[in-house]
Amino acid sequence: MSFDAMMRLTEVMLALVILQTCVEHYWMGRDRVLFAARALACVWLLVGWQSGGAVGALWITHLILLHRFGGPYNGGADKMTMLITTCLGAAHLFPAWQELAMAYLAVQLVLSYFVSGYVKLVNPEWRSGQALVDVFRFSAYPVSERLRGWADQPRLLWLMSWSVIGFEVIFPLTLLHPFALLGGMVVAGTFHLANAFLFGLNRFFWIWLCAYPSLIWFQDRIFG
Repeated sequence: MSFDAMMRLTEVMLALVILQTCVEHYWMGRDRVLFAARALACVWLLVGWQSGGAVGALWITHLILLHRFGGPYNGGADKMTMLITTCLGAAHLFPAWQELAMAYLAVQLVLSYFVSGYVKLVNPEWRSGQALVDVFRFSAYPVSERLRGWADQPRLLWLMSWSVIGFEVIFPLTLLHPFALLGGMVVAGTFHLANAFLFGLNRFFWIWLCAYPSLIWFQDRIFG
């Protein structure tokens, strides 16, 4: 994937994801002026004219959102939104450093999986499967009683724990070959999709996908 194609694909995907959240908040009647401004910036970004200005508008309004809600109210999804917007903005502001800006995004994406896996690997509760037992039994998310019943299947959750740990820890190795990276992204996307269905973490699924084009370009740039 060329650098220009990667930049444009990332911008379009980011605009669609943020536009979705703007529509949700607008119809819920919360901070309509702010989300209307973000929606207009998304449309501007989709049009593609002077897209650096649209990215800047999204970066500023996202900063206002973080201040408005006292931090990332959607957790990691808001942090990833800020990271992608910042890297795109830096690529537009400093053309001589644009590859470095988007490579930083790709590296951060890889680290998001590897560090998460390493933290689980050194945690005895994750290695024994107890952490997932607690997640299903005491989850603060609005899950069904049937889903909470998975807490009574420790062997299945032990297998799930090690599957998640193994995938996250070895994810950096997928950079070695484009087919390996494709497989890694499919597994990662399936992991995020499962979290969306099981726990309602749909924002993670969409915003993490937005960073995947940078990973495809980065793999080809470094190892292609």
